Amino acid sequence: MNLLVQTSQHDLQDQIAITGSKSETNRLLLLQALFPNITLANTSNSDDSEVMQKALKGNDEIVDIHHAGTAMRFLTAYFAVNEGREVVLTGSQRMTERPIKVLVEALVQLGAKITYEKEEGYPPIRIIGQKITANKVSIPANVSSQYISALLLVAPKLENGIELTLVGEITSVPYIKMTLALLNDLNIETSFVGNVITVKPKKEVETKVMTVESDWSSASYFFSLAALAKTASVSLTSYKETSLQGDSALVEIYKQMGVSSKFEGDKITLTKQEGFEYKDITFDLNNTPDIAQTIVVTCLGLGIGCHLTGLHTLKIKETDRLEALRIELTKLGANISVTNDSLTLVATKDIKEEIRIDTYNDHRMAMAFAPLALKVPIVINNADVVSKSYPDFWDDLKKLGFLVVQKWSFT
Repeated sequence: MNLLVQTSQHDLQDQIAITGSKSETNRLLLLQALFPNITLANTSNSDDSEVMQKALKGNDEIVDIHHAGTAMRFLTAYFAVNEGREVVLTGSQRMTERPIKVLVEALVQLGAKITYEKEEGYPPIRIIGQKITANKVSIPANVSSQYISALLLVAPKLENGIELTLVGEITSVPYIKMTLALLNDLNIETSFVGNVITVKPKKEVETKVMTVESDWSSASYFFSLAALAKTASVSLTSYKETSLQGDSALVEIYKQMGVSSKFEGDKITLTKQEGFEYKDITFDLNNTPDIAQTIVVTCLGLGIGCHLTGLHTLKIKETDRLEALRIELTKLGANISVTNDSLTLVATKDIKEEIRIDTYNDHRMAMAFAPLALKVPIVINNADVVSKSYPDFWDDLKKLGFLVVQKWSFT
């Protein structure tokens, strides 16, 4: 499905309800599978979370998680400790190109039985669930934090818990802390001192309802819309001022792009600041790489430059996000350069019109570029890819006055 997105509405006023965080939901779904007396509320309606839930509840020998990277990492650990269960864990063509070796090697260190069905280091993988008694393991710290979280989430069900040593500089610390905070909410004992994380074993947890906070990554597109509109007052629910999600850094980041944020109860209201003086920005996104696409597109729309670092994990996401950004922003007339872990955008006031944005099977490419419709009409190819994390995105844009129609060309 290709969508033409445009608007003559430059004053954005509305309230949008965003469903639960995909990151929190998928962690809690795994914990619920380990401790069935947990009840979940406000869970994500994303494809990734539905795939995760289906895999955990199903009994299939072949488990296909499609494009869901989080599910691939978390389920690798889950099935490895699910004694007596044998599965082949696989996914889309892109998923078979995304590395899993670091996590597999860590689990094998602990005593797991995992083999590769095709290419070493990549899915599909065959897992035969084992009783794990070893508890000391090390893992490179600069890999995807999902590898680390996968080990931590299953640790309470290991006979002796886990003592996990992170080797080198740690990436995406907020996501690791989110995992530990969710464990702590269940009174599971953890510690994170220096580069060593420990999780104590726990056979049972008390019956509890766990409510998922709405997704901050999904909120990022509304920060971008508020920044690019002439005037804006957009309210989002349900959000906490003290959040477990690293992407809540959006509040401080977008303050430097003319957007103020006000919390009232579980609502956050984004307002465009009048008379704001824009200037080029520099951010280290080592802890929040998922919002890089949104930020750089916002900068293009504002006519300012940016230098973003800490982006090395973007190369192994749904696509090579750095290369995809370089290609698509260049189409729009941007002067952008990328390295293995950074990107630099040179300020320009000119944005080319009648451009079709390719999304590379990446939900964030579709949603990050959509706010540019406030500047020029834009076609988003394969726009239904947003269902991976935010199925209601295009409907929510319509609520703000955008015209969103299925179209193959600008004529």
